Order: sequence, then C-alpha cells, then structure tokens
Amino acid sequence: MNNEWLIIFFLIGAIFVGVVLILSGIIAPRSINPQKFEPYECGIPTEGGTWLQFNVGYYMFAILFLVFDVETVLVFPWAVVMKEVGMAAFIEIVIFFFILGLGLLYAWKKHALIWE
Repeated sequence: MNNEWLIIFFLIGAIFVGVVLILSGIIAPRSINPQKFEPYECGIPTEGGTWLQFNVGYYMFAILFLVFDVETVLVFPWAVVMKEVGMAAFIEIVIFFFILGLGLLYAWKKHALIWE
C-alpha cells in the first residue's frame, strides 16, 4: 500500500511541475532584444573577451568550503542523538572525521589551502 502512495505522489508532483512549466511558457511575456544576449557585468559594458578561464584554486577553495560546511551541518544532529545511540554513533563520527581528515590532508598536499 505504501508503494502505491509513493508512486501516486511522484506522478502528481511530476504532473504539477509539467503543468507549471507549460503554463509559464504560454503566459510569460516575451521580448526579443539584442541586449538580452549580451554578457552582463554589474551594469558596466564589458571590456575584452568575456570567456576566460579561472584559476583552479577558486574551485578547490569552493569544494573545500562545501565539504567542511556539510561537516558542520552533519555534526550538530549527531551531537544531539549521540547520548541515545551510544558507542555506535561515536564510532561513526570518528570514521566520518577520519575521511574528512584525509580530504584535508589531500588538499594540503596539493597546496589548495594556499591563496595566491
């Protein structure tokens, strides 16, 4: 019985999303303007080429931020239920921190933490 409800819920959600996309395509105002397709940079016309490659350090920094941000989000609920779950929760968080430590060690060896 629960699987049928799940399928029905999924179908209703998919139908709702499809209807909203179709209606927005029909109802939304359209304007064809050449400025619409120009690159926008804070209201100032761009100078030179707009397609340039960023340093990989920016991406590494962003990924490291996400990793440790997710760590923070996951540690708080763990701390709340740690007393109830017991030793199993402690072992799981030690494994979790070990994996994150390996990621930090890898980033350190690759000099991703040095901002140049």
